[in-house]
Amino acid sequence: MIFPGGDAAVITLQNRCTAPIWPGSLAEPGYPELIGDGAALNPGQTIKVTAPAGWFGMVWARTGCSLDQAGGMNCSTGNCDGGIEECGPATDGPPPATFADFMLDEQFDSYAISLLAGFNIPVSIVPSGGSGDCKPVTCLTDLNLHCPGKLQVKRNGQVVACKNACMAFNQPEYCCTGTYDNPNTCKPSSYSKFFKDSCPSAYTYAYDDPTSTFTCKGADYLISFC
Repeated sequence: MIFPGGDAAVITLQNRCTAPIWPGSLAEPGYPELIGDGAALNPGQTIKVTAPAGWFGMVWARTGCSLDQAGGMNCSTGNCDGGIEECGPATDGPPPATFADFMLDEQFDSYAISLLAGFNIPVSIVPSGGSGDCKPVTCLTDLNLHCPGKLQVKRNGQVVACKNACMAFNQPEYCCTGTYDNPNTCKPSSYSKFFKDSCPSAYTYAYDDPTSTFTCKGADYLISFC
């Protein structure tokens, strides 16, 4: 696969949580996976991965994971489709999870924190060494503490994640589908406003582009969890 021009970006993943996390990545078809071994990232640890020019995909953290005797990975949040250890193009997205989205391009990189699949832990993206706007993007509020009841995901009585309204209700007005599939009819809901009020720079519903997509040219990126 040949990717568009430009340099590769180094993406550093940092665990600032008090418990281990298991980073995962999911690329669009035709793009390589950045993280393939399902290894834990302990509190205070960092790892570096290299994304080739043209890479288009997402990075997130799985929490509360354990391996079973058959080699499957069971996580409280962010589990890959089928409970497998290595996420890949054959797997579905792992909602609810807080995604760091990237589209690396020759002209400029586009990046965002997406809550379209809900929220599991706080995330920030900080670019370095690039030119242009290159603004840090953060969602540092723990939305699980105030998640509306109908959006809550609980494990052993504790809220571990917060669903997006589209996931929770599967209705066109929340998913921006059918007659709502345009910015004139699909407006923020009370649920997406909860996400937006808590994390103003995060992407909270399908037409949230103006305040939630950021650009930079030729940067490396630090993704911090918690």
